[in-house]
This record gives sequence, structure tokens and C-alpha cells, in this order.
Amino acid sequence: MDMTEDLGYALEMAEKAGDLTLGYFQRTSLKIEEKRDDSPVTEADRKAEALIRKGLEERFPQDGIFGEEFGEKPSLNGRRWILDPIDGTRSFIHGVPLYGVMIALEVDRVQQLGVIHFPALGEMFYAEQGGGAFLNGDEIHVSGVANLRDATVVFTEKEYLLDPESSHPVDRLRHSAGLVRGWGDCYGHMLVAAGRAEVAVDKIMSPWDCAAIIPIITEAGGLCFDYLGERTIYGEGLVSANATIGEELCREL
Repeated sequence: MDMTEDLGYALEMAEKAGDLTLGYFQRTSLKIEEKRDDSPVTEADRKAEALIRKGLEERFPQDGIFGEEFGEKPSLNGRRWILDPIDGTRSFIHGVPLYGVMIALEVDRVQQLGVIHFPALGEMFYAEQGGGAFLNGDEIHVSGVANLRDATVVFTEKEYLLDPESSHPVDRLRHSAGLVRGWGDCYGHMLVAAGRAEVAVDKIMSPWDCAAIIPIITEAGGLCFDYLGERTIYGEGLVSANATIGEELCREL
């Protein structure tokens, strides 16, 4: 694919931030704090976001920046970068390599590109609107699985399993899917993008959790929507799915 300046720089910053996080990964002396929402944050989260923000502010001074750890810098031109320096902080804290560095660019509130880097796995997923989705330079596509009996559904929060009587179409998947596994956070959604799973479910999401996922799933041929069936980073949760199963779910919402 022909890479724009935006995507090229996002990839560069994701790699630099990922290298920084590896310096803290599986460190026994890692400093951990609790935020006001009871979610954990580490010094690696803050330093990685600070690194990305500094780079973006120098390269694109009029662009806005919205990050999990340091809030929002207003945009002067309709462009806004959305950052999650470590998605899957709990995995990171426990030494599990399924955490990701997430960078998205939103233009006039539409997510134009997404980069998700898994430093401990050596995997870089990325996409830009109209240009396809890629993993380490190779184009990727969602699977063609159409039958739920053959589908793999992955999820993040234990709440997905704690309401067995829920009649919501997404929640019912856990009863009909061939395989249900707790491979969560952005890693689960990238399993869908690469055709390794058919559906990823997150019942609790913030904009920085969603923004980089949506363009990658979409360019890989899949669908992203919240629990109401809307394509938004501001809704209730996020579901990523291959096209066939995703369209069926959306018809029920």
C-alpha cells in the first residue's frame, strides 16, 4: 500500500512507545497506581503516552490529541489523534504479552486510520481508510465463517459470562458459538481482523479503547458496532465481527 505521512508517523511512534513499554514489561519493581475509576495505571502507561504526545505535537502542532492518561488537547483543524498507550494494562502488569499500543487518527469525528502494536509479540496491525488492513506488512482479512457452530467468540470482561439469562443477541453468542475464549482487550479484536476469530466482545469501552480498532476491522472486511448496533466510539461497548456474522447480529439489534 502507499503509506501516507500520517500512517507512517503513527507506525513510527507506536514502535517507539512499544520499545519503551518493553523496558518495564515483566519488571518486578513496576510502580502501579489505581485511578479514580479503579483501573490500574503504571509508569509505563504514562511515559508511553507522553512520548507519543510529544512526537505528535512536534509533527502536527494544530492537531488535537485525546489520550487515556493525559486528557485532551483541542484540535485547531478538525483532526484529532486518540491514544491508548497500553491497552490491556492488567495483562501488562501480570506479564502477559497480549497488551497493545493504540494510535488512531480521527478527522471530523470519523476514524481514518488505526495502528495497534503488540510489542511483546512483535505484531503491528494497521489500516487507513480505503487502503486495506495489514499485519507486519501483509494484507489481512476477516474470516469467511458463516455458521456460529464453527465460530470462535472472544471476550474481555467476566461480565460477559455473569448474566446467563440475557437475551441480547451478542450475549446469546456464548451459547451457540463453537468456541468461546477470554482473549480480550485489543488483542481479541485483532484476532477477528486477522481471521483467527469471528467475534470479539467488549461490554465496557472508552473512546481510546475503540478508535484504532474500527478502521482496522473495517478495512479487513469486518464490522464494528456497539450494543445498539451503531458504529461509534462513544457507545455502549464494542463488538467486532466478520461480515457474515456481523450483519446477522446487526439485523437483530
